[in-house]
Amino acid sequence: MASILETSDHSWFEWSCHTCFSFLSGAGHPSEHVQRAFDLGYGGLGICDFDGVYGLAKSYITYKKIKRDNEYINLKIFYGSEIHLAGEHDLPIFLRSTAIFYALNHRGYEVLCGLLTCAHQKGKYTGYLTLEDIAGYGSQLSSDVVCLLPMRGSLRRGDDKAYENVICHLKRIFKDRCYQIISPAMHPAEDVWISKYLFYARKHHLKILLSQDVFFPKSEDKIMSDLQQAIRNNRSLDEITEFIFANDERCLKSKPEIFARFERYDFFEEAMENSLALQRMFSFCFSDLSYKYPAELIPEGHTSQSWLEEISWQSASTFYHGSIPHKVKDIIGKELGLVQTLGFADYFLTVADIVSWARSKNILCQGRGSAANSAICFVLGITSVDPMLFDVLFERFISVERGDPPDIDVDFEHERREEVIAYIYSRYGRDRAAMVANIITFKTKGAVRSVGGALGIRSDVLDQSAKFLGRYSNKWNDLEDVLRAFISEYSHKNPDCEATILLNDPLIIDKWALLSKKLKGYPRHLGIHSGGFLISHLPIGRISPIEPATMRGRTVVQWDKEDIEALGFFKIDVLALGMLTAIRKTFDTLRDSYNKDFDLASVPREDPKTYEMISRADTVGVFQIESRAQMSMLPRLRPKCFYDLVIEIAIIRPGPIQGGLIHPFLRRRDGLEPVVYPHRKLEPILRRTLGVPIFQEQVMRIAMAVGGFSAGEADELRRKIGSWQIKGSLSSLLDKLERGMKSEGIAEH
Repeated sequence: MASILETSDHSWFEWSCHTCFSFLSGAGHPSEHVQRAFDLGYGGLGICDFDGVYGLAKSYITYKKIKRDNEYINLKIFYGSEIHLAGEHDLPIFLRSTAIFYALNHRGYEVLCGLLTCAHQKGKYTGYLTLEDIAGYGSQLSSDVVCLLPMRGSLRRGDDKAYENVICHLKRIFKDRCYQIISPAMHPAEDVWISKYLFYARKHHLKILLSQDVFFPKSEDKIMSDLQQAIRNNRSLDEITEFIFANDERCLKSKPEIFARFERYDFFEEAMENSLALQRMFSFCFSDLSYKYPAELIPEGHTSQSWLEEISWQSASTFYHGSIPHKVKDIIGKELGLVQTLGFADYFLTVADIVSWARSKNILCQGRGSAANSAICFVLGITSVDPMLFDVLFERFISVERGDPPDIDVDFEHERREEVIAYIYSRYGRDRAAMVANIITFKTKGAVRSVGGALGIRSDVLDQSAKFLGRYSNKWNDLEDVLRAFISEYSHKNPDCEATILLNDPLIIDKWALLSKKLKGYPRHLGIHSGGFLISHLPIGRISPIEPATMRGRTVVQWDKEDIEALGFFKIDVLALGMLTAIRKTFDTLRDSYNKDFDLASVPREDPKTYEMISRADTVGVFQIESRAQMSMLPRLRPKCFYDLVIEIAIIRPGPIQGGLIHPFLRRRDGLEPVVYPHRKLEPILRRTLGVPIFQEQVMRIAMAVGGFSAGEADELRRKIGSWQIKGSLSSLLDKLERGMKSEGIAEH
């Protein structure tokens, strides 16, 4: 035994860990599990959430961050899933028939995704694999995937024959890569169970592994596991005894504690040797995943880059009537060079193809967001921001330093967006196009209601608590005080109600508030993104499992927007905008009733009567300037041209408001104070906004002009200020900006 423990300071490999992305079956975020495994000095951690890879991307992202922040890391992450072998999702966890599959290499991960895609074809939220499904993958499984059998299922229910049948089938498929996990958890009956599992493992020559069978990071997190079982079964904590674990043993414990607990078993040394040998077989990491957009749009004789360049210059020449301005030439040339450096040409071509198809069908569409800073997007018809009229900054869209894939959002008429989605599916096929998931998480009110139900509080009381919380939404950080105020009010109005007795339990407030705050942010179920599409040159099922969405005709990958972006994958947002439908119907009316034919490009610009109406704040239903805040500003700013409207919309935002920029701008616009610039280099940047920085692009240009920032650093500054990351890494950027300004002779104010 000593020889095994002395082989490595990191000799414990945990083979069964379930996070909160097992959807109401596991507790603890993936980041918590990975961080704790690292802190405890584990050699490896296997993430195997039920029926999906939902938490694997987040596990990898945390692992990558730990690796970046620590010079030495010996932790390995094993990527897999515990898949149901029957539709038994409503049974207690320890009675379900399941098997754990881990990807040994890149091919194994693709096979795992295929297994999960197959499992989810049987129904939403109830996916499972039959033994025949698994056998269909044949030799790929035995060479690239490893199968681990956890201590649950038919054998725990006393159906020994059914369990032996599962072992025989899986052993035939996986051969010597089929293992039996033994998970001692201090249960009164576990010695009997362990003996039976060992008997069948020995009989069928399965190798033995030891595992803690983790469902929560720390022992104190068991309450979150119990809570989720109560929510899952729509019952109170007192009513779910048969669904919860008997104790708090299923957590990540320290190595001395693990060894002290497990070394009493005579198979301990054998299991440790098997574990060490098994972990050496793994070579797969999420960094192995490759992704790019389809290339079939490229004519013969062209690369994606050369074709993008050709159609960009052709489109620019057409738009500018054969004489492209020098300014636009310089911008397009610079952008094309950056696109080539980063390898993003296929993405631009794919988006341009979708927009071109929509316009060929007379579907109004318009790109928005940071893509408006791209001259390429403008000449290809994706956006409408002419670089000759506006000061675009491509680095706001993409940059070498950031290296992230661009994110182009395109709005389509909301009544015709389904046609666009159908085109994407038909153009690229269901195997290469799928929508991005949206992980539905518990928000404050939902968490309070769910926890209250688990604590036994009646539904009518919870209805009233939700209404009460709505009145104090700005104080949710002090949830204990809000709930205390609710209980006081309810007790006063219902002094004789039996629910009042429970509410007046001195522990109920703290428990209700504490569990609600912990539950907030936990995933509840998988949803669908409003319009995010993943389109790939290879079948998407090799990257992430695909499952049917609740909406008929839609399929989704098992990752959300944040996962896709963090992994460096491309997506396009195919969004719906009602105002585009209204505009299209207006065009139809003008054509049919007045014989006037307009499109977005030919609408008369800078119409004085329109701006007179806007200056009177007569803008009910006018997109972007219909809010009360915008309508109160319009008579003060009195816009006379389109750029005035751009300023109007931008200035009524939290940043300019809290930065006190509105009044200086208005005073300068009305001639009540002079227009001044802190430095001559800032005059061309701030001239159109009268020396007041209003736009995020201006912040970036200021940092580059007088702060010594690269384009990537300037965009990092913009993003962190925009996300209110005032502490931490932002301070170093602000220090650099201050040093640069001082070196340029800009005085402190």
